[in-house]
Amino acid sequence: MSVMVDIRSVHKSFGSLEVLKGIDLSVRAGEVTVVLGPSGSGKSTLLRTINHLEKVDRGAITVDGVLVGYRRSGNRLYELPEREVLRRRTRIGFVFQNFNLFPHLTVLDNVIEAPVSALKRPRGEAVEAARRLLERVGLADRADAYPRQLSGGQQQRVAIARALALEPGLLLFDEPTSALDPELVGEVLDVIRDLALQGRTMIVVTHEIGFAREVADTVVFMDDGRIVEQGPPTEVLERPREERTRLFLSKVL
Repeated sequence: MSVMVDIRSVHKSFGSLEVLKGIDLSVRAGEVTVVLGPSGSGKSTLLRTINHLEKVDRGAITVDGVLVGYRRSGNRLYELPEREVLRRRTRIGFVFQNFNLFPHLTVLDNVIEAPVSALKRPRGEAVEAARRLLERVGLADRADAYPRQLSGGQQQRVAIARALALEPGLLLFDEPTSALDPELVGEVLDVIRDLALQGRTMIVVTHEIGFAREVADTVVFMDDGRIVEQGPPTEVLERPREERTRLFLSKVL
Protein backbone atom coordinates (compact mmCIF):
# COMPACT_ATOMS: atom_id res chain seq x y z
CA MET A 1 0.00 0.00 0.00
CA SER A 2 1.42 3.39 -0.98
CA VAL A 3 2.29 6.11 1.52
CA MET A 4 -0.09 9.09 1.36
CA VAL A 5 1.51 11.26 4.06
CA ASP A 6 5.21 11.22 4.85
CA ILE A 7 6.42 13.39 7.75
CA ARG A 8 10.16 13.56 8.32
CA SER A 9 12.01 15.22 11.23
CA VAL A 10 9.43 18.00 11.60
CA HIS A 11 10.16 20.71 14.16
CA LYS A 12 7.93 23.65 14.99
CA SER A 13 8.31 26.40 17.59
CA PHE A 14 6.20 29.39 18.56
CA GLY A 15 8.73 31.84 19.92
CA SER A 16 10.71 30.01 22.59
CA LEU A 17 8.12 27.23 22.93
CA GLU A 18 9.07 24.14 20.93
CA VAL A 19 5.79 22.44 20.05
CA LEU A 20 6.97 19.71 17.64
CA LYS A 21 10.30 18.09 18.44
CA GLY A 22 11.27 15.97 15.47
CA ILE A 23 8.14 14.15 14.29
CA ASP A 24 8.46 11.14 11.96
CA LEU A 25 5.23 9.57 10.74
CA SER A 26 3.96 7.75 7.66
CA VAL A 27 0.28 7.31 6.82
CA ARG A 28 -0.63 4.75 4.18
CA ALA A 29 -3.29 5.42 1.56
CA GLY A 30 -6.74 4.16 2.53
CA GLU A 31 -5.96 3.96 6.24
CA VAL A 32 -7.21 5.84 9.29
CA THR A 33 -4.65 7.20 11.74
CA VAL A 34 -5.98 8.47 15.07
CA VAL A 35 -3.77 10.82 17.09
CA LEU A 36 -4.26 10.86 20.87
CA GLY A 37 -2.54 12.78 23.61
CA PRO A 38 -3.01 15.34 26.36
CA SER A 39 -3.77 18.98 25.64
CA GLY A 40 -0.64 20.84 24.58
CA SER A 41 1.09 17.75 23.23
CA GLY A 42 1.29 19.17 19.68
CA LYS A 43 -1.50 17.17 18.03
CA SER A 44 -3.36 20.07 16.41
CA THR A 45 -0.14 21.81 15.39
CA LEU A 46 1.02 18.62 13.67
CA LEU A 47 -2.27 18.44 11.77
CA ARG A 48 -1.99 22.08 10.71
CA THR A 49 1.55 21.61 9.38
CA ILE A 50 0.33 18.87 7.03
CA ASN A 51 -1.68 21.33 4.94
CA HIS A 52 0.68 24.25 5.62
CA LEU A 53 -1.67 26.21 7.86
CA GLU A 54 1.47 26.28 10.02
CA LYS A 55 4.94 26.48 8.49
CA VAL A 56 7.53 23.99 9.74
CA ASP A 57 10.87 25.23 11.05
CA ARG A 58 12.76 22.10 10.02
CA GLY A 59 11.90 18.87 8.27
CA ALA A 60 9.55 18.14 5.39
CA ILE A 61 6.04 16.83 4.76
CA THR A 62 4.79 15.30 1.52
CA VAL A 63 1.20 14.39 0.66
CA ASP A 64 0.88 11.88 -2.15
CA GLY A 65 4.53 12.50 -2.97
CA VAL A 66 4.16 16.29 -3.25
CA LEU A 67 5.50 18.95 -0.86
CA VAL A 68 2.51 21.03 0.19
CA GLY A 69 3.96 24.43 1.03
CA TYR A 70 7.39 24.26 -0.54
CA ARG A 71 9.45 23.39 -3.60
CA ARG A 72 12.78 21.66 -3.34
CA SER A 73 15.91 22.97 -5.04
CA GLY A 74 18.93 20.83 -4.29
CA ASN A 75 18.96 20.35 -0.52
CA ARG A 76 16.94 23.48 0.22
CA LEU A 77 13.21 24.11 0.51
CA TYR A 78 11.66 27.35 -0.71
CA GLU A 79 8.17 28.41 0.29
CA LEU A 80 5.69 28.54 -2.57
CA PRO A 81 3.61 31.59 -3.45
CA GLU A 82 0.28 31.70 -1.59
CA ARG A 83 -1.71 30.91 -4.75
CA GLU A 84 0.25 27.69 -5.29
CA VAL A 85 -0.07 26.75 -1.61
CA LEU A 86 -3.85 27.17 -1.90
CA ARG A 87 -3.93 25.05 -5.05
CA ARG A 88 -2.02 22.21 -3.40
CA ARG A 89 -4.12 22.53 -0.28
CA THR A 90 -7.25 21.63 -2.27
CA ARG A 91 -6.02 18.01 -2.23
CA ILE A 92 -6.42 17.98 1.55
CA GLY A 93 -9.77 18.30 3.31
CA PHE A 94 -9.65 19.87 6.78
CA VAL A 95 -12.47 19.68 9.34
CA PHE A 96 -11.97 22.12 12.20
CA GLN A 97 -12.97 21.84 15.84
CA ASN A 98 -15.28 24.88 15.64
CA PHE A 99 -16.85 24.18 12.21
CA ASN A 100 -15.56 27.41 10.56
CA LEU A 101 -18.63 27.73 8.34
CA PHE A 102 -19.37 31.06 6.67
CA PRO A 103 -22.28 32.44 8.73
CA HIS A 104 -23.62 34.62 5.88
CA LEU A 105 -23.88 31.68 3.43
CA THR A 106 -26.51 28.95 3.32
CA VAL A 107 -25.51 25.34 3.91
CA LEU A 108 -25.48 24.69 0.16
CA ASP A 109 -23.38 27.79 -0.58
CA ASN A 110 -20.90 26.81 2.15
CA VAL A 111 -20.39 23.44 0.43
CA ILE A 112 -20.03 24.79 -3.13
CA GLU A 113 -17.85 27.81 -2.27
CA ALA A 114 -14.46 26.08 -2.55
CA PRO A 115 -15.18 23.95 -5.66
CA VAL A 116 -16.43 27.05 -7.50
CA SER A 117 -13.78 29.53 -6.31
CA ALA A 118 -10.71 27.28 -5.93
CA LEU A 119 -11.36 24.58 -8.54
CA LYS A 120 -13.35 26.76 -10.98
CA ARG A 121 -16.13 24.19 -11.27
CA PRO A 122 -19.32 25.28 -13.02
CA ARG A 123 -21.85 26.32 -10.38
CA GLY A 124 -24.53 23.90 -11.60
CA GLU A 125 -22.15 20.94 -11.41
CA ALA A 126 -20.98 22.01 -7.92
CA VAL A 127 -24.58 22.34 -6.69
CA GLU A 128 -25.43 18.82 -7.91
CA ALA A 129 -22.38 17.36 -6.17
CA ALA A 130 -23.09 19.34 -2.99
CA ARG A 131 -26.66 18.05 -2.78
CA ARG A 132 -25.36 14.48 -3.03
CA LEU A 133 -22.87 15.17 -0.24
CA LEU A 134 -25.52 16.74 1.99
CA GLU A 135 -27.66 13.66 1.46
CA ARG A 136 -24.70 11.49 2.45
CA VAL A 137 -24.29 13.35 5.76
CA GLY A 138 -28.05 13.33 6.41
CA LEU A 139 -28.73 17.01 5.73
CA ALA A 140 -30.38 17.08 2.30
CA ASP A 141 -33.37 18.94 3.77
CA ARG A 142 -31.22 21.73 5.29
CA ALA A 143 -29.55 22.99 2.10
CA ASP A 144 -31.19 26.42 2.34
CA ALA A 145 -30.66 26.88 6.08
CA TYR A 146 -27.98 29.13 7.57
CA PRO A 147 -25.39 27.81 10.07
CA ARG A 148 -27.05 29.66 12.99
CA GLN A 149 -30.22 27.61 12.34
CA LEU A 150 -28.37 24.29 12.83
CA SER A 151 -27.25 22.35 15.88
CA GLY A 152 -23.52 21.93 16.47
CA GLY A 153 -23.66 18.37 15.19
CA GLN A 154 -25.41 19.48 12.02
CA GLN A 155 -22.87 22.27 11.49
CA GLN A 156 -20.02 19.80 11.82
CA ARG A 157 -21.66 17.46 9.31
CA VAL A 158 -21.92 20.41 6.88
CA ALA A 159 -18.22 21.06 7.50
CA ILE A 160 -17.45 17.44 6.57
CA ALA A 161 -19.52 17.74 3.39
CA ARG A 162 -17.64 20.95 2.57
CA ALA A 163 -14.29 19.18 3.02
CA LEU A 164 -15.45 16.31 0.78
CA ALA A 165 -16.60 18.72 -1.94
CA LEU A 166 -12.98 19.22 -3.04
CA GLU A 167 -12.66 15.45 -3.57
CA PRO A 168 -9.46 15.39 -1.52
CA GLY A 169 -7.11 12.44 -1.31
CA LEU A 170 -6.61 13.10 2.40
CA LEU A 171 -8.98 14.21 5.16
CA LEU A 172 -7.76 15.83 8.38
CA PHE A 173 -10.02 16.13 11.44
CA ASP A 174 -8.97 18.36 14.34
CA GLU A 175 -10.97 17.22 17.38
CA PRO A 176 -14.19 17.23 15.33
CA THR A 177 -16.45 16.46 18.30
CA SER A 178 -14.85 18.47 21.13
CA ALA A 179 -17.09 21.53 20.61
CA LEU A 180 -20.27 19.44 20.60
CA ASP A 181 -22.74 18.61 23.35
CA PRO A 182 -22.33 14.92 24.32
CA GLU A 183 -25.62 13.83 22.70
CA LEU A 184 -24.46 15.21 19.33
CA VAL A 185 -21.07 13.47 19.23
CA GLY A 186 -22.43 10.20 17.87
CA GLU A 187 -23.98 11.70 14.72
CA VAL A 188 -20.62 13.18 13.67
CA LEU A 189 -18.63 10.04 14.51
CA ASP A 190 -21.12 7.99 12.46
CA VAL A 191 -20.30 10.08 9.36
CA ILE A 192 -16.55 9.65 9.94
CA ARG A 193 -17.05 5.89 10.42
CA ASP A 194 -18.83 5.71 7.06
CA LEU A 195 -15.90 7.53 5.41
CA ALA A 196 -13.49 5.02 6.96
CA LEU A 197 -15.54 2.15 5.52
CA GLN A 198 -15.19 3.78 2.08
CA GLY A 199 -11.41 3.52 2.38
CA ARG A 200 -10.72 7.24 2.82
CA THR A 201 -7.26 8.24 4.01
CA MET A 202 -7.82 10.13 7.27
CA ILE A 203 -5.88 11.55 10.19
CA VAL A 204 -8.14 12.22 13.15
CA VAL A 205 -7.08 14.09 16.28
CA THR A 206 -9.60 13.13 18.96
CA HIS A 207 -10.18 12.25 22.61
CA GLU A 208 -12.75 9.59 21.67
CA ILE A 209 -10.92 6.41 22.70
CA GLY A 210 -13.80 4.08 21.77
CA PHE A 211 -13.87 5.56 18.27
CA ALA A 212 -10.10 5.10 17.97
CA ARG A 213 -10.38 1.46 19.01
CA GLU A 214 -13.15 0.81 16.48
CA VAL A 215 -12.02 2.77 13.42
CA ALA A 216 -8.25 3.34 13.51
CA ASP A 217 -5.73 1.28 11.58
CA THR A 218 -2.98 3.04 13.52
CA VAL A 219 -3.11 4.88 16.85
CA VAL A 220 -0.44 7.50 17.53
CA PHE A 221 0.10 8.75 21.08
CA MET A 222 1.81 12.14 21.39
CA ASP A 223 3.18 13.90 24.45
CA ASP A 224 5.32 17.01 24.79
CA GLY A 225 5.83 17.44 21.06
CA ARG A 226 6.96 13.89 20.38
CA ILE A 227 5.40 10.63 19.23
CA VAL A 228 5.72 8.40 22.27
CA GLU A 229 4.12 5.29 20.82
CA GLN A 230 2.27 4.12 17.71
CA GLY A 231 0.78 0.90 16.42
CA PRO A 232 -2.51 -0.96 15.93
CA PRO A 233 -5.24 0.04 18.41
CA THR A 234 -5.17 -3.39 20.05
CA GLU A 235 -1.54 -2.81 21.00
CA VAL A 236 -1.47 0.89 21.89
CA LEU A 237 -4.82 1.01 23.70
CA GLU A 238 -4.82 -2.41 25.34
CA ARG A 239 -1.15 -3.30 25.75
CA PRO A 240 0.79 0.00 25.67
CA ARG A 241 4.56 -0.38 25.95
CA GLU A 242 5.31 3.07 27.30
CA GLU A 243 4.59 4.21 30.87
CA ARG A 244 3.48 7.65 29.63
CA THR A 245 0.85 6.03 27.39
CA ARG A 246 -0.38 3.82 30.22
CA LEU A 247 -0.72 6.82 32.53
CA PHE A 248 -2.69 8.81 29.94
CA LEU A 249 -5.05 5.92 29.19
CA SER A 250 -5.65 5.23 32.88
CA LYS A 251 -7.06 8.75 33.18
CA VAL A 252 -9.29 8.70 30.08
CA LEU A 253 -10.61 5.14 29.93
